[in-house]
Amino acid sequence: MTIRVLLADDQALLRGTFRMLFDSTSDMETVGEASNGHEAVELARTQHPDVVLMDIRMPEMDGLDATRLISESVDLAAVRVLILTTFEDDEHVAEALRAGASGFLGKGARPEELVEAVRTVAAGEALLSPAATGALIRRFLAQPNPRPGEVHERLKCLTPRERDVLGLVALGLSNDEIAERLFVSPLTAKTHVNRAMTKLAARDRAQLVVIAYQCGLASAAPAPVRSEVPT
Repeated sequence: MTIRVLLADDQALLRGTFRMLFDSTSDMETVGEASNGHEAVELARTQHPDVVLMDIRMPEMDGLDATRLISESVDLAAVRVLILTTFEDDEHVAEALRAGASGFLGKGARPEELVEAVRTVAAGEALLSPAATGALIRRFLAQPNPRPGEVHERLKCLTPRERDVLGLVALGLSNDEIAERLFVSPLTAKTHVNRAMTKLAARDRAQLVVIAYQCGLASAAPAPVRSEVPT
């Protein structure tokens, strides 16, 4: 399958560089370029890309508002947003994830890291850079922890096994790793993840991570999602 990528950045030189990178990658193609958030949303609606590579700071409409509009659109439910920015502080990371972004990567990433990041997000996985991971941990560890044994109201719709799986998703484990940890098959692990996603109305695994932290399920976790691009 070819991954269709939409580029949203106000710098034409960067868009051109990214286009050359993705168009020279065998399983990717660039389907459009946007110089602001309005253009990104409109192109997402007409081109239906698999992944939008989104900058935060853009004129007319920034990348966070554009991400929110895309993630809230029923017609664009299959579109994933990967934020690529120089701003990896806790405020921007948390806001991007709340807006519906599936990944967050710094502009200092190497080309091969960016390509793998797009593949990861296109596959429905969550991805944060090391700096963004640290920012997210700081943001959520500042919140009060629930009492021992207490189950957050939002998680009561999950079975105990689904809550276990949600906690492991928040640690950044893949379905295969969850299966190994729980002594079940990868298919069973995937089923539990999908059920938790459906019950919690989560768009993807990135939102599952946020929910786990918001509900105190993963407050003691050392790293909420995969902190490095897989090799």
